[in-house]
Amino acid sequence: MKKRLLAFLLIAVLAFGIVGCGNKGETPEEPEDSTGTEEESPEEVAETDIKVAMVTDEGGVHDQSFNQSAWEGLQQAEKDLGVKVSYVESQQDADFAPNFETLLDAGNDLIWGIGFKLSDALLDAATNNPDQLYGIIDFSYGDETPDNVVGVLFKAEQPSFLVGYIAGKMTETNKVGFVGGIAGDVIWGFDYGFQAGVQYAAKELGKEIEILNQYAESFSDVSKGKAIATQMYQQGADIIFHASGDTGNGVIEAAKEQGKWAIGVDRDQNYLAPDNVLTSAMKRVDVGVYNVVKELVEGNFPGGQTVVYGLEEGAVGIAPTSDKHVPAEILEEVKEIEKKIIDGEIVVPYNEETFEEFMKTL
Repeated sequence: MKKRLLAFLLIAVLAFGIVGCGNKGETPEEPEDSTGTEEESPEEVAETDIKVAMVTDEGGVHDQSFNQSAWEGLQQAEKDLGVKVSYVESQQDADFAPNFETLLDAGNDLIWGIGFKLSDALLDAATNNPDQLYGIIDFSYGDETPDNVVGVLFKAEQPSFLVGYIAGKMTETNKVGFVGGIAGDVIWGFDYGFQAGVQYAAKELGKEIEILNQYAESFSDVSKGKAIATQMYQQGADIIFHASGDTGNGVIEAAKEQGKWAIGVDRDQNYLAPDNVLTSAMKRVDVGVYNVVKELVEGNFPGGQTVVYGLEEGAVGIAPTSDKHVPAEILEEVKEIEKKIIDGEIVVPYNEETFEEFMKTL
Protein backbone atom coordinates (compact mmCIF):
# COMPACT_ATOMS: atom_id res chain seq x y z
CA MET A 1 0.00 0.00 0.00
CA LYS A 2 1.40 3.35 -0.98
CA LYS A 3 2.53 5.90 1.57
CA ARG A 4 -0.22 8.42 0.83
CA LEU A 5 -3.01 5.92 1.42
CA LEU A 6 -1.37 4.75 4.67
CA ALA A 7 -1.16 8.31 5.88
CA PHE A 8 -4.77 8.93 4.96
CA LEU A 9 -5.97 5.85 6.84
CA LEU A 10 -4.16 7.02 9.98
CA ILE A 11 -5.86 10.39 9.65
CA ALA A 12 -9.24 8.71 9.18
CA VAL A 13 -8.79 6.61 12.33
CA LEU A 14 -7.87 9.70 14.35
CA ALA A 15 -10.80 11.63 12.86
CA PHE A 16 -13.21 8.87 13.77
CA GLY A 17 -11.94 8.97 17.32
CA ILE A 18 -12.67 12.68 17.45
CA VAL A 19 -16.19 12.67 15.99
CA GLY A 20 -17.19 9.13 16.95
CA CYS A 21 -19.23 10.31 19.93
CA GLY A 22 -21.61 12.22 17.63
CA ASN A 23 -24.82 10.75 16.24
CA LYS A 24 -23.76 9.83 12.70
CA GLY A 25 -26.03 6.83 12.22
CA GLU A 26 -28.93 8.92 10.94
CA THR A 27 -29.33 10.50 7.52
CA PRO A 28 -28.90 14.27 7.62
CA GLU A 29 -31.80 16.64 7.99
CA GLU A 30 -32.73 18.77 4.98
CA PRO A 31 -29.58 20.90 4.47
CA GLU A 32 -29.62 24.66 4.64
CA ASP A 33 -30.33 26.29 1.29
CA SER A 34 -31.48 29.57 -0.20
CA THR A 35 -35.05 28.98 0.99
CA GLY A 36 -34.35 29.53 4.65
CA THR A 37 -31.98 29.07 7.54
CA GLU A 38 -31.25 26.23 9.87
CA GLU A 39 -30.43 26.68 13.53
CA GLU A 40 -26.83 26.02 14.43
CA SER A 41 -26.23 23.09 16.73
CA PRO A 42 -25.07 24.17 20.19
CA GLU A 43 -22.47 21.38 20.11
CA GLU A 44 -19.20 22.18 18.44
CA VAL A 45 -17.77 19.58 16.07
CA ALA A 46 -14.00 19.18 16.05
CA GLU A 47 -12.45 19.70 12.64
CA THR A 48 -10.51 16.92 10.95
CA ASP A 49 -7.71 17.10 8.42
CA ILE A 50 -9.93 15.43 5.82
CA LYS A 51 -10.68 17.55 2.77
CA VAL A 52 -13.55 16.78 0.38
CA ALA A 53 -14.35 18.67 -2.82
CA MET A 54 -16.62 18.37 -5.83
CA VAL A 55 -16.65 19.24 -9.51
CA THR A 56 -20.03 20.39 -10.85
CA ASP A 57 -21.32 19.89 -14.37
CA GLU A 58 -22.15 22.94 -16.46
CA GLY A 59 -25.30 23.61 -14.45
CA GLY A 60 -23.19 25.02 -11.62
CA VAL A 61 -23.54 24.82 -7.86
CA HIS A 62 -26.62 27.07 -7.81
CA ASP A 63 -28.67 25.10 -10.35
CA GLN A 64 -31.49 24.58 -7.79
CA SER A 65 -31.14 20.90 -8.63
CA PHE A 66 -28.64 18.05 -8.22
CA ASN A 67 -25.41 20.07 -8.18
CA GLN A 68 -26.81 22.27 -5.45
CA SER A 69 -28.11 19.24 -3.55
CA ALA A 70 -24.66 17.65 -3.67
CA TRP A 71 -23.08 20.83 -2.31
CA GLU A 72 -25.65 20.93 0.49
CA GLY A 73 -24.64 17.38 1.39
CA LEU A 74 -21.01 18.46 1.66
CA GLN A 75 -21.97 21.50 3.74
CA GLN A 76 -23.90 19.24 6.09
CA ALA A 77 -20.87 16.95 6.35
CA GLU A 78 -18.71 19.93 7.20
CA LYS A 79 -21.12 20.89 9.95
CA ASP A 80 -21.64 17.41 11.39
CA LEU A 81 -18.31 15.72 10.74
CA GLY A 82 -15.79 18.55 10.72
CA VAL A 83 -14.42 17.89 7.23
CA LYS A 84 -13.25 20.75 5.06
CA VAL A 85 -15.25 21.14 1.85
CA SER A 86 -15.01 23.08 -1.42
CA TYR A 87 -16.11 22.99 -5.05
CA VAL A 88 -15.16 24.10 -8.54
CA GLU A 89 -17.72 24.83 -11.23
CA SER A 90 -17.57 23.67 -14.83
CA GLN A 91 -18.75 25.93 -17.63
CA GLN A 92 -18.35 23.28 -20.33
CA ASP A 93 -17.35 19.63 -20.72
CA ALA A 94 -13.75 20.62 -21.46
CA ASP A 95 -13.47 21.95 -17.89
CA PHE A 96 -13.98 18.56 -16.22
CA ALA A 97 -10.44 17.18 -16.52
CA PRO A 98 -8.59 20.37 -15.48
CA ASN A 99 -11.03 20.85 -12.59
CA PHE A 100 -10.24 17.36 -11.28
CA GLU A 101 -6.53 18.20 -11.58
CA THR A 102 -7.04 21.44 -9.66
CA LEU A 103 -8.71 19.64 -6.77
CA LEU A 104 -6.04 16.93 -6.79
CA ASP A 105 -3.31 19.58 -6.54
CA ALA A 106 -5.21 21.17 -3.64
CA GLY A 107 -4.67 18.02 -1.58
CA ASN A 108 -8.27 16.82 -1.26
CA ASP A 109 -8.75 13.33 0.15
CA LEU A 110 -12.01 12.69 -1.72
CA ILE A 111 -13.04 14.33 -4.99
CA TRP A 112 -16.60 14.07 -6.33
CA GLY A 113 -17.83 14.31 -9.90
CA ILE A 114 -21.45 15.42 -9.93
CA GLY A 115 -23.32 13.81 -12.80
CA PHE A 116 -22.84 11.11 -15.41
CA LYS A 117 -21.30 13.59 -17.85
CA LEU A 118 -18.13 13.62 -15.72
CA SER A 119 -17.70 9.82 -15.82
CA ASP A 120 -14.96 9.67 -18.48
CA ALA A 121 -12.89 12.48 -16.99
CA LEU A 122 -13.21 11.05 -13.49
CA LEU A 123 -12.18 7.56 -14.62
CA ASP A 124 -9.10 8.99 -16.31
CA ALA A 125 -8.20 10.91 -13.17
CA ALA A 126 -8.76 7.87 -10.93
CA THR A 127 -6.70 5.62 -13.18
CA ASN A 128 -3.82 8.07 -13.30
CA ASN A 129 -3.93 8.71 -9.54
CA PRO A 130 -4.62 5.36 -7.81
CA ASP A 131 -3.88 6.79 -4.34
CA GLN A 132 -6.56 9.47 -4.71
CA LEU A 133 -10.18 8.70 -3.72
CA TYR A 134 -13.07 9.67 -6.01
CA GLY A 135 -16.86 9.49 -6.01
CA ILE A 136 -19.31 9.96 -8.85
CA ILE A 137 -23.02 10.70 -8.78
CA ASP A 138 -25.42 9.08 -11.26
CA PHE A 139 -22.94 6.66 -12.78
CA SER A 140 -21.63 3.16 -12.22
CA TYR A 141 -18.53 1.58 -13.72
CA GLY A 142 -19.98 -1.81 -12.77
CA ASP A 143 -17.48 -4.62 -12.31
CA GLU A 144 -14.77 -2.32 -13.68
CA THR A 145 -15.06 0.17 -10.81
CA PRO A 146 -11.53 1.04 -9.60
CA ASP A 147 -10.79 0.44 -5.92
CA ASN A 148 -10.34 4.18 -5.38
CA VAL A 149 -13.78 5.06 -6.80
CA VAL A 150 -17.34 4.76 -5.50
CA GLY A 151 -20.41 5.23 -7.70
CA VAL A 152 -23.71 6.50 -6.29
CA LEU A 153 -26.97 5.81 -8.11
CA PHE A 154 -30.59 6.65 -7.32
CA LYS A 155 -33.76 4.86 -8.38
CA ALA A 156 -35.08 8.05 -9.94
CA GLU A 157 -37.90 6.14 -11.61
CA GLN A 158 -39.56 5.59 -8.22
CA PRO A 159 -40.31 9.22 -7.19
CA SER A 160 -41.04 9.94 -10.84
CA PHE A 161 -43.77 7.29 -10.79
CA LEU A 162 -45.27 8.95 -7.71
CA VAL A 163 -45.36 12.44 -9.22
CA GLY A 164 -46.65 10.94 -12.48
CA TYR A 165 -49.50 9.38 -10.53
CA ILE A 166 -50.26 12.76 -8.95
CA ALA A 167 -50.22 14.42 -12.39
CA GLY A 168 -52.53 11.74 -13.79
CA LYS A 169 -54.96 12.23 -10.91
CA MET A 170 -54.93 16.02 -11.06
CA THR A 171 -54.81 16.91 -14.77
CA GLU A 172 -57.94 18.69 -15.92
CA THR A 173 -57.05 18.65 -19.62
CA ASN A 174 -55.97 14.98 -19.75
CA LYS A 175 -52.70 16.20 -21.23
CA VAL A 176 -49.41 16.46 -19.33
CA GLY A 177 -45.78 16.94 -20.33
CA PHE A 178 -42.21 15.87 -19.60
CA VAL A 179 -39.11 17.96 -20.32
CA GLY A 180 -35.80 16.10 -20.10
CA GLY A 181 -32.25 17.39 -20.02
CA ILE A 182 -29.85 15.11 -21.91
CA ALA A 183 -31.19 11.71 -22.98
CA GLY A 184 -29.54 8.71 -21.37
CA ASP A 185 -29.97 6.12 -18.65
CA VAL A 186 -30.35 8.61 -15.80
CA ILE A 187 -32.98 10.86 -17.38
CA TRP A 188 -34.80 7.91 -18.97
CA GLY A 189 -35.46 6.75 -15.41
CA PHE A 190 -37.31 10.00 -14.68
CA ASP A 191 -39.05 9.95 -18.06
CA TYR A 192 -40.39 6.41 -18.12
CA GLY A 193 -41.09 6.35 -14.40
CA PHE A 194 -43.25 9.46 -14.85
CA GLN A 195 -45.04 8.03 -17.88
CA ALA A 196 -45.77 4.82 -15.98
CA GLY A 197 -47.22 6.75 -13.03
CA VAL A 198 -49.46 8.80 -15.31
CA GLN A 199 -50.74 5.70 -17.08
CA TYR A 200 -51.30 3.89 -13.77
CA ALA A 201 -53.54 6.78 -12.66
CA ALA A 202 -55.29 6.87 -16.05
CA LYS A 203 -56.08 3.17 -15.70
CA GLU A 204 -57.59 3.75 -12.26
CA LEU A 205 -59.68 6.63 -13.59
CA GLY A 206 -60.73 4.75 -16.72
CA LYS A 207 -59.56 7.42 -19.15
CA GLU A 208 -56.74 8.25 -21.56
CA ILE A 209 -54.10 10.83 -20.76
CA GLU A 210 -51.71 12.15 -23.40
CA ILE A 211 -48.07 12.77 -22.47
CA LEU A 212 -46.07 15.34 -24.43
CA ASN A 213 -42.34 14.63 -24.32
CA GLN A 214 -39.25 16.59 -25.37
CA TYR A 215 -35.57 16.76 -24.44
CA ALA A 216 -33.64 20.04 -24.30
CA GLU A 217 -30.28 18.22 -24.72
CA SER A 218 -28.90 20.54 -22.07
CA PHE A 219 -28.84 20.87 -18.29
CA SER A 220 -28.11 24.59 -18.37
CA ASP A 221 -30.26 26.18 -21.10
CA VAL A 222 -32.97 27.96 -19.12
CA SER A 223 -34.43 29.73 -22.16
CA LYS A 224 -34.83 26.45 -24.06
CA GLY A 225 -36.56 24.85 -21.11
CA LYS A 226 -38.95 27.78 -20.96
CA ALA A 227 -39.64 27.65 -24.71
CA ILE A 228 -40.38 23.91 -24.67
CA ALA A 229 -42.68 24.19 -21.68
CA THR A 230 -44.51 27.23 -23.07
CA GLN A 231 -45.24 25.31 -26.26
CA MET A 232 -46.53 22.32 -24.29
CA TYR A 233 -48.82 24.52 -22.21
CA GLN A 234 -50.14 26.14 -25.37
CA GLN A 235 -50.83 22.66 -26.76
CA GLY A 236 -53.08 21.94 -23.79
CA ALA A 237 -50.82 20.44 -21.13
CA ASP A 238 -51.69 21.69 -17.66
CA ILE A 239 -48.93 19.88 -15.71
CA ILE A 240 -45.28 19.48 -16.80
CA PHE A 241 -42.59 17.48 -15.02
CA HIS A 242 -38.98 18.40 -15.73
CA ALA A 243 -35.78 16.44 -15.11
CA SER A 244 -33.30 18.86 -16.64
CA GLY A 245 -31.20 20.59 -13.98
CA ASP A 246 -30.90 24.33 -14.47
CA THR A 247 -32.86 24.03 -17.75
CA GLY A 248 -35.87 23.18 -15.62
CA ASN A 249 -35.86 26.64 -14.07
CA GLY A 250 -37.17 27.78 -17.45
CA VAL A 251 -39.98 25.21 -17.22
CA ILE A 252 -40.97 26.63 -13.85
CA GLU A 253 -40.84 30.19 -15.20
CA ALA A 254 -43.19 29.15 -18.01
CA ALA A 255 -45.59 27.62 -15.50
CA LYS A 256 -45.71 30.91 -13.61
CA GLU A 257 -46.33 32.93 -16.77
CA GLN A 258 -48.98 30.55 -18.11
CA GLY A 259 -50.70 30.00 -14.76
CA LYS A 260 -50.13 26.23 -14.97
CA TRP A 261 -48.51 23.52 -12.86
CA ALA A 262 -44.87 22.41 -12.96
CA ILE A 263 -43.36 19.47 -11.10
CA GLY A 264 -39.85 19.98 -9.75
CA VAL A 265 -36.97 17.53 -9.50
CA ASP A 266 -34.11 16.48 -7.18
CA ARG A 267 -34.89 19.05 -4.46
CA ASP A 268 -38.18 20.45 -3.18
CA GLN A 269 -38.55 23.23 -5.77
CA ASN A 270 -41.82 24.71 -4.53
CA TYR A 271 -39.99 27.79 -3.25
CA LEU A 272 -39.15 28.73 -6.85
CA ALA A 273 -42.86 29.24 -7.61
CA PRO A 274 -45.01 28.55 -4.54
CA ASP A 275 -48.28 28.83 -6.48
CA ASN A 276 -47.19 26.82 -9.51
CA VAL A 277 -44.92 23.97 -8.38
CA LEU A 278 -47.36 21.19 -7.63
CA THR A 279 -44.86 18.73 -6.14
CA SER A 280 -41.28 17.58 -6.76
CA ALA A 281 -39.66 14.20 -7.39
CA MET A 282 -36.88 14.30 -4.84
CA LYS A 283 -33.60 12.52 -5.44
CA ARG A 284 -31.54 13.13 -2.31
CA VAL A 285 -28.09 13.57 -3.80
CA ASP A 286 -27.19 15.32 -0.54
CA VAL A 287 -27.90 12.11 1.39
CA GLY A 288 -25.74 10.01 -0.94
CA VAL A 289 -22.81 12.43 -0.75
CA TYR A 290 -23.12 12.82 3.01
CA ASN A 291 -23.25 9.09 3.69
CA VAL A 292 -20.13 8.36 1.65
CA VAL A 293 -18.22 11.16 3.38
CA LYS A 294 -19.36 9.77 6.72
CA GLU A 295 -17.97 6.36 5.79
CA LEU A 296 -14.75 8.03 4.70
CA VAL A 297 -14.39 9.73 8.08
CA GLU A 298 -14.96 6.38 9.79
CA GLY A 299 -12.26 4.75 7.67
CA ASN A 300 -14.74 2.65 5.67
CA PHE A 301 -14.66 4.23 2.21
CA PRO A 302 -16.70 1.91 -0.09
CA GLY A 303 -14.19 1.90 -2.95
CA GLY A 304 -14.79 -0.37 -5.92
CA GLN A 305 -18.54 -0.37 -5.28
CA THR A 306 -21.74 1.24 -6.53
CA VAL A 307 -24.18 2.35 -3.83
CA VAL A 308 -27.85 2.47 -4.89
CA TYR A 309 -30.55 4.50 -3.09
CA GLY A 310 -34.32 4.23 -3.49
CA LEU A 311 -37.59 4.53 -1.57
CA GLU A 312 -36.56 1.80 0.83
CA GLU A 313 -33.52 3.81 1.91
CA GLY A 314 -35.55 7.02 2.26
CA ALA A 315 -33.38 8.82 -0.28
CA VAL A 316 -36.07 9.43 -2.93
CA GLY A 317 -39.72 10.45 -2.68
CA ILE A 318 -42.11 13.34 -3.15
CA ALA A 319 -41.46 16.80 -1.71
CA PRO A 320 -42.69 17.64 1.81
CA THR A 321 -44.52 20.70 0.43
CA SER A 322 -46.75 18.46 -1.72
CA ASP A 323 -49.59 18.90 0.78
CA LYS A 324 -49.86 22.58 -0.21
CA HIS A 325 -51.56 21.73 -3.51
CA VAL A 326 -52.14 17.98 -3.69
CA PRO A 327 -55.42 16.87 -2.03
CA ALA A 328 -55.02 14.76 1.10
CA GLU A 329 -56.86 11.80 -0.41
CA ILE A 330 -54.41 11.65 -3.32
CA LEU A 331 -51.45 11.84 -0.94
CA GLU A 332 -52.90 8.87 0.95
CA GLU A 333 -53.10 6.95 -2.31
CA VAL A 334 -49.49 7.88 -3.02
CA LYS A 335 -48.45 6.38 0.32
CA GLU A 336 -50.17 3.12 -0.63
CA ILE A 337 -48.40 3.08 -4.00
CA GLU A 338 -45.07 3.82 -2.33
CA LYS A 339 -45.56 0.76 -0.12
CA LYS A 340 -46.40 -1.37 -3.16
CA ILE A 341 -43.19 -0.24 -4.85
CA ILE A 342 -41.09 -1.04 -1.78
CA ASP A 343 -42.78 -4.45 -1.45
CA GLY A 344 -42.17 -5.21 -5.14
CA GLU A 345 -45.86 -5.32 -6.02
CA ILE A 346 -45.27 -2.48 -8.48
CA VAL A 347 -42.03 -2.69 -10.46
CA VAL A 348 -41.38 0.77 -11.87
CA PRO A 349 -39.87 0.93 -15.39
CA TYR A 350 -36.67 2.86 -16.00
CA ASN A 351 -36.26 2.71 -19.80
CA GLU A 352 -38.29 2.08 -22.96
CA GLU A 353 -38.02 -1.71 -22.80
CA THR A 354 -39.14 -1.98 -19.18
CA PHE A 355 -41.89 0.58 -19.83
CA GLU A 356 -43.32 -1.56 -22.60
CA GLU A 357 -43.31 -4.56 -20.26
CA PHE A 358 -44.98 -2.48 -17.54
CA MET A 359 -47.77 -1.37 -19.88
CA LYS A 360 -48.64 -4.99 -20.57
CA THR A 361 -49.45 -5.41 -16.88
CA LEU A 362 -52.02 -2.58 -16.78
